Amino acid sequence: MKIIVLGGGPAGLYCSLLMKKAHPAHEITVIERNPPDATYGWGVVFSDRTLTAFREADYKTYKDITDNFVIWDAIDVHYHGERVRCEGHVYAGISRKLLLQILQKRCEELGVNMKFFTEVDDPSAFVDYDLIIAADGVNSITRKTYADVFRPTLDVHRSKYIWFGTHRVLDCFTFIFKENEHGLFTVHSYPFDGYTSTFIVECDEETWRRAGLDQASEEESIAYCNRLFAEELRGESVLSNRSMWISFVTVKNKTWRHGNIVLLGDSAHTAHFSIGSGTKLAMEDAIALANAFEVHGEDIEAALADFEMERRPPVEAFQAAARESATYFEHVKRYASFEPEQFVFNLLTRSGRIDYDDLKLRDARLVSAVDRWFAGQVAEEVDAPPSVMMAPPPLFAPLRVRGMRLSNRVVVSPMPREGADEGMPDEGHVRQLVRLGMSGPGLVLTELTAVSADGRITPGSLGLYRPEHVRGWKRLVDLVHACSGAKVMMRLNHAGRRGATRSRSAGLDRPLREGGWPLLSASPIPYTPQSPVPREMDRDDMDRVREAFVAAARWADEAGFDALEIIMAHGYLLASFLSPLTNVRRDEYGGGLENRLRFPLEVFVAVRAVWPEEKPLVVALSVTDWVAGGFEVDEAVAVARALKEQGCDLVEILAGQTTPAARPVYHRSFLASSSDRVRNEAGIRTMVAGHIITSSQINTILAAGRADLCVVDELWLAGSRGDLRLVLESDAQRLLQERDTLTSETSVGGHA
Repeated sequence: MKIIVLGGGPAGLYCSLLMKKAHPAHEITVIERNPPDATYGWGVVFSDRTLTAFREADYKTYKDITDNFVIWDAIDVHYHGERVRCEGHVYAGISRKLLLQILQKRCEELGVNMKFFTEVDDPSAFVDYDLIIAADGVNSITRKTYADVFRPTLDVHRSKYIWFGTHRVLDCFTFIFKENEHGLFTVHSYPFDGYTSTFIVECDEETWRRAGLDQASEEESIAYCNRLFAEELRGESVLSNRSMWISFVTVKNKTWRHGNIVLLGDSAHTAHFSIGSGTKLAMEDAIALANAFEVHGEDIEAALADFEMERRPPVEAFQAAARESATYFEHVKRYASFEPEQFVFNLLTRSGRIDYDDLKLRDARLVSAVDRWFAGQVAEEVDAPPSVMMAPPPLFAPLRVRGMRLSNRVVVSPMPREGADEGMPDEGHVRQLVRLGMSGPGLVLTELTAVSADGRITPGSLGLYRPEHVRGWKRLVDLVHACSGAKVMMRLNHAGRRGATRSRSAGLDRPLREGGWPLLSASPIPYTPQSPVPREMDRDDMDRVREAFVAAARWADEAGFDALEIIMAHGYLLASFLSPLTNVRRDEYGGGLENRLRFPLEVFVAVRAVWPEEKPLVVALSVTDWVAGGFEVDEAVAVARALKEQGCDLVEILAGQTTPAARPVYHRSFLASSSDRVRNEAGIRTMVAGHIITSSQINTILAAGRADLCVVDELWLAGSRGDLRLVLESDAQRLLQERDTLTSETSVGGHA
């Protein structure tokens, strides 16, 4: 084949040499606008996993690259005047210029034609080539030329950064967090040869402007950073190579191919530099594209389709992790009050690619320090003696909320049974909650329980709206307390426009064929096109609903519940006031967030007034509608602040279900980042669900300060052979083994 490669960066060069090596008869030409020795970065980083793929693709290139590596296995974090080191992170750095030289030399050996100082303004000029590989970077002219086909999205990040080098040689990857009168600055720095390190300085836009860096020249930016980081630079200076303050751009495309044209590397996708994966992804693209042609020969259409099918999933996973990482650094100020141990743990687990168990394998000493710190904080809250040698993982830590003390941080949520007769819990509900309580969690939740007959979701929904309901609930709560150490929380709800539906076993939100009841909502908008139109609530309706919540709260206390939760989530009645998608009122209860919050807050305040002072009051809140123009996390933080001011003790983080048009994003711990924001920006405890299925996930969320409690559902518990204790005991056994090992080492060596 006759192949043209646009762009002489790592992606274009590596792909060229791999394809030429596999098929020497290919005529491959690389076109690059810059000279061969030009590079506008400093060093690049590779992980040990990436190197394995390089070794298999072309051993000679792999050998030349690895012979010039600077290797380290630790990460240093400088924060509040302290340095915390985490070991076990094996990475290697190399000069970007040297990397390009190695790739150019290999291309030359194999007979790849390279043309430098050559500008390409129109990729359509290469009509006589069989294959056009567009590796022309973030500002790809190919992508722009065929934008209607590739359909790119360019997400410009909020923070500003500048890419420096320095002759201050570091011995590992180093994060520096430093604050001055202008704000907080972050440094991402790592060595890449024997005398130079990359030194990236990042800050939010407000800090950048306050410091006058938006008006600064290159020399002025250098001088500013030299002054700010004089202590860390130890007499060295930052070095510039056309360095300027910019915002990172995440590039995505609907497709990476168009006829015989394929996008490669940064032209197809980018991932934020804070996870160090740009060059890695580009060179892995090159391997995948070369492999696709090995499989399909000269069938270009099949090869390009296979390439994109293989590469898109891992690239999108990296981009998602990079987005989480970038968001962390954009909002790192929210963790300013964290102690060093928790701050570092939060930093290292920010992208979701590393969790508690991963870190424990890499550096058990660091994780043990985090466990001891966490246990020490808890000891102060629950008036217990702190552990000085060994501490349990965070999920075993007790929690006190007002007068309620939980034995651990695991919450179990039951699957709805919908077997209630006129709201009354039956024997099946009793057995279910007792079994869940005996499985070992700190807290057991009830199903959503209606505060009135017309507030039920289905005819079989549980209720707490008649005096006789109290007897049924009290028997249930007393049995859970008698059979286990778990506490029980009642979840009060009014279904609103999602009411009067058939059993969930018949399908979600399917209206009753007969026997339905009138529905209420913030505005007369049906939940689905088949749902009845709810009545827009007037003041009398609001008074009646508020008093129904108040009466149910009194009965919940009488029944002996340890805590109470008010549901303002998942599109039910109170949630319908919060979302602009479901609240289009023109009175004082619609419009801006303050008005939309007015009635839900009124209900909360009324319930807090009658709910015992020593018992926690919780709110379940959908922090995003997952619909453009809907309720989002920024508003959720404001709502959480308002609830806290009125005596809310904890917010349960939920998402979606406001409308059937929601486009949810599901993955493990998918609500943890939202919980992080609400907890640390509103300053309120949070309880988070969201596909939490391992003890490591729970420990990660808790130790990083992203939530205070983690919810697992009954389905997951069934997957754990019906007993949460099996999961918890595995951690307990591991803890005892570690303690025994430490005791043995102490007795032999005389010191720990």
